[in-house]
Amino acid sequence: MKRFTLIATMLGLLVSLTSQAAPVVSLSAAGELNTSVADATIIDFNDGCGYALCSGDFVIASGSLSGYYASPAGVDSPYLSVPNPSATTKTAEFSLGTLANYFGLYWGSIDAYNFISFYLNDTLVASYSGSDIVGQFADGNQISLSSNRYINFDFGSSVFDKVTLFSNGFAFESDNHAFKTIASLSEPAPALLMLLGLASLGLIRRRAQA
Repeated sequence: MKRFTLIATMLGLLVSLTSQAAPVVSLSAAGELNTSVADATIIDFNDGCGYALCSGDFVIASGSLSGYYASPAGVDSPYLSVPNPSATTKTAEFSLGTLANYFGLYWGSIDAYNFISFYLNDTLVASYSGSDIVGQFADGNQISLSSNRYINFDFGSSVFDKVTLFSNGFAFESDNHAFKTIASLSEPAPALLMLLGLASLGLIRRRAQA
């Protein structure tokens, strides 16, 4: 009976570790271009993409190109634009190469047709449109601080390992991406599975001997 209780407890812990809760979304003060989260990994696109893996349709742009992309308000350095001028794909994928529970980005000229999504092991964790973030201000205004804001996504005890940016128009501009790695959360689930397997094996052997 005690063995069954142990297995049930470990299963409950495994479920709690792998379950995902919706992140808390917040806007930094108007005019802020960078994260205020300590120890976050920052990707400013000044030296390329910067993620563990970058794929899909995007361009690292400088300046503005009428009808295609525009520098986020206050940004005079390279930034990311999705989609890259292309009629084929409209999504860019960025793999972190680790688990994280925080993400931030300076989102320029926020549009209703811009979408950001978070994944864990290719399973969708959360997704937001520009309208979800700033409501009526998702109008693509290139200079207003109401539609050019630093957005924070705090996942708490939940985690993600990939971010996708999608836009079905020109464009989804952003800069100064940031994420915070939670290294301690990368091991418990596999370790717990191993313990669960050993406990189950022990129970099977005990039954066989009986």
